[in-house]
Amino acid sequence: MGQIHLELFATLDLVGQAPGGPDEDPSGGFGFGGWQAPLMHPDAGAQVQASYAGTDALLLGRRTYDIFAAYWPRQTGPFAELFNAVPKYVASRGAPELSWAGSTLLGPDLPAAVREVRERHEVVKVVGSLDLVQTLLREKLFDELHLWLHPITLGAGKKVVADGAVPTNLHLLDPPAATPTGTVLLRYGLGEGTPATGDMTAG
Repeated sequence: MGQIHLELFATLDLVGQAPGGPDEDPSGGFGFGGWQAPLMHPDAGAQVQASYAGTDALLLGRRTYDIFAAYWPRQTGPFAELFNAVPKYVASRGAPELSWAGSTLLGPDLPAAVREVRERHEVVKVVGSLDLVQTLLREKLFDELHLWLHPITLGAGKKVVADGAVPTNLHLLDPPAATPTGTVLLRYGLGEGTPATGDMTAG
């Protein structure tokens, strides 16, 4: 069985909506599209590139798929070569036309379809796709969470972990890695069980 990795950019208040550009996802009147751009640094770019080593499939929500399909086929370089070459699996409630080569629409039983994808591949990356991420978090259908935290707060927008998430344990896989602009990479693995409780005043 392969692994599913969630690759996510977020603010300190865990907003993950539209990091890449103003028109990426303005839904809900979100006015901070492109918030990641002023904080980009070559160190973060190297972290992202290293994180995609071994990737052999992408798992995307419909909105992210549409953005990627309009952009990556016309690009060159390592990411374009990877994204254009690997299979793309798309979660959607509708029946979209998937024009990007290598794209497959997942069936209506999303958890079952994702489990089948994980069986077929070694490393499946989920990029952005916050609505899809909520399903994967609720179902605990992921193996690693790679979270780039940026030193800003926005106060509004879609969250990386939204209401309805289930109690989950995670464990840190590597020491946190910071960039000169204050972005911190946190790599977590999915843990067993649910969070324990205790009494700090006991004893």
